[in-house]
Amino acid sequence: MQYFGEILSLFVAFSWTITALCSEVASKRLGALQLNVIRLTLSLLLLGITLWITTGAPYPRFAGGNAWLWLILSGLVGYVFGDYCLFNSYVLIGSRFGQLFMTLAPLAAALSSWVLLGESMTTKAWLGMLITITGIGMSVLGKGGEEHHRKIELRLPIKGVIFGIGAGIGQGLGLVLSKVGMGYYEQDIPTDAEMMTTMMPFASTFIRAVAGSLGFWLVMIWTQKLHTLPIALKDSKGMKAAIGATLTGPFIGVSLSLMAVLYTEAGIASTLMALTPVLIIWPAHLLFKQKVRTLEVIGAVISVIGASLFFL
Repeated sequence: MQYFGEILSLFVAFSWTITALCSEVASKRLGALQLNVIRLTLSLLLLGITLWITTGAPYPRFAGGNAWLWLILSGLVGYVFGDYCLFNSYVLIGSRFGQLFMTLAPLAAALSSWVLLGESMTTKAWLGMLITITGIGMSVLGKGGEEHHRKIELRLPIKGVIFGIGAGIGQGLGLVLSKVGMGYYEQDIPTDAEMMTTMMPFASTFIRAVAGSLGFWLVMIWTQKLHTLPIALKDSKGMKAAIGATLTGPFIGVSLSLMAVLYTEAGIASTLMALTPVLIIWPAHLLFKQKVRTLEVIGAVISVIGASLFFL
């Protein structure tokens, strides 16, 4: 099917928009840590069932030690660090601004590839970095009141901004580690295992979710917050939002994002998937009654354009 990869990429962008909106509701009602434990545990169950139906085993078949190692590292960085920061940013600054900071992910991925894999940083990548940061700055900075002599100041809580930056870094670095892991995984799959090759994105997501789920369970035990989980499970509205975030996020969104790059150029797929910060503006306004400044919309568009330069 022509443009199948592009269609998948657009679907992922819409899917992640729904994920962000559901996650904001669930994070505020259940807590960021509790939500991550619930959604990653549920996603493991869904991914296991999917693999069982399609490949005959409820686990990633043929994955060797190197694939497991790099994908586990990816899960720890992308899920445990990145998503913990992301969902805390949703609580403090909302999903609209939280997703805006996710445009830093390509920047983080490019820098990580430069440092870890020795890949070169082109002039276009440096320009993309500058444009992305400019777009974010336009959205989150503004003039203060008369008592501040109309100085430029941050319009968001600094803690929320730090969590947003951490989310972008975690996502970008996690993608680089995932790319390495999937490269090893592809080498492990026998040439006659066609179905396993097709389902490799879901199997890779399963390994990442194993690391993320175990990581969050350990954090919950370490921080002595296990007693909060039964309370969260009784919140029906929060749980419905958590299930929505699980289906559209680590189950459908992440898996299809990995599948999309198999059917079209990675640059085109990544650019289309990066549209979430723009797509989320209007529904966030409708659902959460958030005021939207024209400069914020322009800033979001500019940041997405900057992010796309890393791939085009």
